[in-house]
Amino acid sequence: MTFKLNEYLKKTTEAAPLAVFRIFFGVMMLISIIRFWSYGWIDKLYIQPKFFFSYYGFEWVKPIGVYTYIIFAICGISTIFITLGFKYRIAIVTFFISFTYIELMDKTTYLNHYYFISLLSFVMIFLPANRYYALDAKQKRISYQLIPNWTIDVIKLLLGIVYFYAGLAKLNSDWLVKAMPLKIWLPSKYSVPLLGDLMQKEWMHYLFSYSGAIYDLTIPLLLLYRKTRPFAFILVVIFHVLTRVLFPIGMFPYIMIVSTLIFFDASLHHKILDFISKVFKINKLQFDTNTALQFYPEKNKVLLTAITIFFAIQLFLPFRYILYPGELFWTEEGFRFSWRVMLIEKAGYANFKIVDSVTKKRFYVDNDDFLTAFQQKQMASQPDFILQYAHYLKQHFENQGHQNIQVFVESYVALNGRLSTQYIDPTVDLGKQKESFKHKNWIIPFKDEIKGL
Repeated sequence: MTFKLNEYLKKTTEAAPLAVFRIFFGVMMLISIIRFWSYGWIDKLYIQPKFFFSYYGFEWVKPIGVYTYIIFAICGISTIFITLGFKYRIAIVTFFISFTYIELMDKTTYLNHYYFISLLSFVMIFLPANRYYALDAKQKRISYQLIPNWTIDVIKLLLGIVYFYAGLAKLNSDWLVKAMPLKIWLPSKYSVPLLGDLMQKEWMHYLFSYSGAIYDLTIPLLLLYRKTRPFAFILVVIFHVLTRVLFPIGMFPYIMIVSTLIFFDASLHHKILDFISKVFKINKLQFDTNTALQFYPEKNKVLLTAITIFFAIQLFLPFRYILYPGELFWTEEGFRFSWRVMLIEKAGYANFKIVDSVTKKRFYVDNDDFLTAFQQKQMASQPDFILQYAHYLKQHFENQGHQNIQVFVESYVALNGRLSTQYIDPTVDLGKQKESFKHKNWIIPFKDEIKGL
């Protein structure tokens, strides 16, 4: 087994697909940063709010006021260097750190595709993406047209995990039996040209549910198989364009479309590079040296260990919800970072009550005084948000001179079209509850059952 692994690690392939992937990744990320900045979201999401919901263990990661713009600027500049393949290693490390910092500043903005970009940029740190068709290769006068197979296969594997796990997550009774939450979302798309009327039909809701699950589960295999690859790519384009039309999820559909090009043979990528060379008057022949970049496993044990640990985490982390009791969609313990994409629609209400434990005097909190409308929406239906906000309220009012503070919440949540029911035990003083990876036993149990993964 060890011998076969070593043989695989020594196999080489064309570097063109990785070079094209690097260029498209850099361009897409640059557009994303510019788009985010131009829409005023930096100010709206990271400067205007008075309070930010941090990730457990990363409480030290916070916006830095108006200087937050500098973090975005650094992130954007690094994407240019990545695209050009100039000082690539420094650029990709800089991008990974800055982008991940942005992602961790406030979990209110959590999206699966932000997490995906962080993972992908981390993997790219270890890849020789600057050894071919890059300024680094030109300056060093050493271009490697052939690189180890695994440097491209790891990207395919990561994409495959994202798709397949998203498909597994859809194998539940809400999605397949009730067509939820699509049955809630799609009817609101009545204004979409050509499709608006169809979005009102129940059979269309089920068609979207089942086709979405089948697509996610099968698309990695269809992309891997040469004969089905063109058809699979057409499906990728249709699926993500349709997703972009129906749902406001930013650049993610386009990122996934261009990312799947990595599955195609090098001949296509050489044509892409030929086109780029023609437009920007680049001499591509200077990179076509037919020289192979050698990989020696015995000298790169740290690299192999890091990649192995990384993918082991990606394979098992999405199943951590098994360690928690209760319904995952209700408690959301183990929900994030598991590729559960667009599976739930939760509407919540959370009214916080501050009580003096000695005098029993009480008053209610106006959430508008502390949170933006978007933060309130996210907070009202996620228990870790509720707990963190309760701790913030306790500290805030203690700083104002109040004593013997207790924090209670009257919370109700509706999940995937069900009637709203009480969410958090109103008799529990949340100010005394500690955040941890343990189950939050003050979440009132779900009164229904959702079968599946």
